[in-house]
Amino acid sequence: MTFSVHGLAVSRGIAIGRAVLVASSRADVAHYFIDADKTDAEITRVRVARNAVMEEITRVQQDLPRDAPHELAALLDVHLMLLQDEQLISGVKHWIAERHYNAEWALTTQYEVIARQFDEMEDEYLRERKADLEQVVERILRRMKGAPSPMQQPTRQAGASRKDSNQGLLLDDTVDVPLVLIAHDISPADMLQFKQSLFAGFATDVGGKTSHTAIVARSMDIPAVVGARSASQLIKQDDWVIIDGDMGVLIVDPSPIILAEYGFKQRQGELERERLNRLKHTPALTIDGQRIELLANIEMPEDTAGAVNAGAVGVGLFRTEFLFMGRESKGLGKLPDEEEQYLAYRKAIEGMHGLPVTIRTVDIGADKPLERGKSQETHLNPALGLRAIRWSLADPPMFLTQLRAILRAAVHGPVNLLVPMLAHATEIRQTLALIDHARAGLDNKGIPNGPVRLGAMIEIPAAALTLKLFLKYFDFLSIGTNDLIQYTLAIDRADESVSHLYDPCHPAVLRLIADTIAECNAQGKSVSVCGEMAGDVNMTRLLLGMGLRSFSMHPSQILAVKQQILRADAGKLQAWARQVLDSEEPALLL
Repeated sequence: MTFSVHGLAVSRGIAIGRAVLVASSRADVAHYFIDADKTDAEITRVRVARNAVMEEITRVQQDLPRDAPHELAALLDVHLMLLQDEQLISGVKHWIAERHYNAEWALTTQYEVIARQFDEMEDEYLRERKADLEQVVERILRRMKGAPSPMQQPTRQAGASRKDSNQGLLLDDTVDVPLVLIAHDISPADMLQFKQSLFAGFATDVGGKTSHTAIVARSMDIPAVVGARSASQLIKQDDWVIIDGDMGVLIVDPSPIILAEYGFKQRQGELERERLNRLKHTPALTIDGQRIELLANIEMPEDTAGAVNAGAVGVGLFRTEFLFMGRESKGLGKLPDEEEQYLAYRKAIEGMHGLPVTIRTVDIGADKPLERGKSQETHLNPALGLRAIRWSLADPPMFLTQLRAILRAAVHGPVNLLVPMLAHATEIRQTLALIDHARAGLDNKGIPNGPVRLGAMIEIPAAALTLKLFLKYFDFLSIGTNDLIQYTLAIDRADESVSHLYDPCHPAVLRLIADTIAECNAQGKSVSVCGEMAGDVNMTRLLLGMGLRSFSMHPSQILAVKQQILRADAGKLQAWARQVLDSEEPALLL
């Protein structure tokens, strides 16, 4: 009988194939108490399993094929970092030594403790890292059971089952039918063990748009649906499944008519991707000749390769906070020093081959802790706490170190320096004074440094309502729509009970964005949008009609947005955009 399961669309396209199920190792964990004289043996069991998993992942990293998506190496680093996390290790020892839990029980108990900390994080990307922790715990549990690693690829005999429920993936490269992967969650390391063409698509019970499964799916250009809740329980091994990555839907046991319809959509999608690839070197011009700037958002210097390959004309947002996070767990020290940062920024600048790079100063603090498990203040609402520029101004030595590194890197190519979460005139003046101080310090020592254009993020309603103040001091503005929506509507996206109210098309949000664009255009200052709205093809025409001429997004979204631009007449869209802004229900007009 045909039925559907709904989740989140994270990577576009249609995949049709037989289901390969990956069960959770945590589902049947034994819970029992051990004798006091057995605690050392239980701790050793966990340590041996953890070390074996670390060796596996290290081996995978060393054997990475040259054409593997560059995101995967970074994701494997995250798993190695979690395996060495002191809170995980010490917590497991505590439950075994103090409570006399068996090793598996202690490991899953500590996982739940740390997982709650992830749930409380405001930042969506960091919140999704709970999935990586779960994958690490699953792998350790599988090792303690003595089950084969999912990284192994034993040859499947004729007629043999594709999967043993507790032994991970048992596939070889001779599979001759399309396969789709259905799992509670799946780690990047598992994905690496199979040729890119083996799985036609992915679907998981958990995850969000910034989960690693989603990131890998987008980097591989594979259709994927995450957050499909009970998909792995409802779908049986070898069921025919359609993964609709455009709508975020799984269709199980489709009828011949539905199968034919989606087969047609799949062929259309393949032709569309081929057409999009032809646009890589096509200038982004509207029908009426308006030149549009399409930029890439990146997180690490290595991401520039994907940006250039997608046809980006620069980097509109380099999120530097990922250089700062998780360092103590890797034994690297609490903060990156000036030289380390300089080399990272230089690598990104050189990777863009003369195209401009916008480097955002560190956006970290209460909602993005440097280290999990370290003693921190309790923040009732981390989104409103000591974060971003507030954190930087509270620690001038740290901020000056980053500013000096950016100014030094600017010698190697055009750099824009972007400051997040400004709201007050005093913050602006303090920031500018520190930039001047950093440059003076370099000049006094005879250290080469380059010019930078200065910009500010507009992500707080207070900033959007005092634009003249910002444009007095800054060369350009960048609208961070994700936070602007959250702060304008007082919506915590982490709270499922109100997340449905998170609405990019709310009239107040659109008005703040439109006014920001209009004021920048009136004063001859450049403005871009770097939040999720920039890469949403459903919003492209509206943003063009508002007068936006610079979009910054994930590289995988650039070509689809470019196609919308090439088909648009920006002049004719202005009147329609005004109608949308004046509407009580703008979404109905899009």
